Amino acid sequence: MRIAHPANVAFHVLIAVLLGGTVAAVAWMSEAVPAAAAWGGLVVFAAVLAFGLRRPLRRWRVAQQKLPASARAWLDEHVPLYAHAAPKARARFERDVRFVLAEATFEGVGGVEVTEDLQLAVAAGVAMLLHGRPDWELPLDRTFLFYPGEFGDDYSALEPAYDGMVHSQGPVILSAPAVRRSFRRPEDGSNVVLHELAHLFDYEDEFADGVPSLLDPGSVAPWAELVRRETAQIRRGRSMLRQYAATNPAEFFAVATEVFFERGTHLAERHPELFETMRALYHLDPRPPEDARAEPEERESLMARRWR
Repeated sequence: MRIAHPANVAFHVLIAVLLGGTVAAVAWMSEAVPAAAAWGGLVVFAAVLAFGLRRPLRRWRVAQQKLPASARAWLDEHVPLYAHAAPKARARFERDVRFVLAEATFEGVGGVEVTEDLQLAVAAGVAMLLHGRPDWELPLDRTFLFYPGEFGDDYSALEPAYDGMVHSQGPVILSAPAVRRSFRRPEDGSNVVLHELAHLFDYEDEFADGVPSLLDPGSVAPWAELVRRETAQIRRGRSMLRQYAATNPAEFFAVATEVFFERGTHLAERHPELFETMRALYHLDPRPPEDARAEPEERESLMARRWR
């Protein structure tokens, strides 16, 4: 995550210049006092620029703050990717966590108290998925709802079925106990936060089809073939991915994301092609330093190179 993207800043500066210049020109042609015309254009320029850059300005202010010691201790205990990171990477991870905490909305349902650990779990999940791709963003304008337990299709607890749910529009719904379990055992390959956040990449094109919107169009067919082969292995009981991944391609991608981040070493050993593809997508190696292998780019698969 970045404080500001150069292209976005340039766009808003251009719009501010165009609007400010237009106002000044119209005032000048209306025989206004030259100084008044200039000031009018300047005011419009400043107002438009301030409006367009309000998010980068907020992020800049947030970036100057420090994450509380209690939050850093929680990350160190529950997020191996953060615990094993070098100092600069840890600092950037902490900054991303602060961005999420400042921009996302968290609400409890059914008496759930939104505690620090629940907020940190969501923020850490976002920071994990974006750690290797600082230019990427996840939609943080959603509300994260924490339920007291499992819930059904009607979002009630009367017919429990799900620990998490997300749609193309609307809130991200999470079971508070499931969120805590996910980070209490960070190496079991099951993490509801990572699962639902992975769906957000899928939903960026409005439909959950198992083809992440960040995937280069030229890699869609190879990715679909890899999913088909891996799904067949799951159904035969020959995969380390749980059976739920075989439900459909969207669930396969979400489950694969959980396993990649939490059991990267085992995934690399048992499903090397899937591991390399996920590593190319997220542009990081989630394995502990003693397990990670720095492999030359020429050994990466052709499909892996096509990931943005």
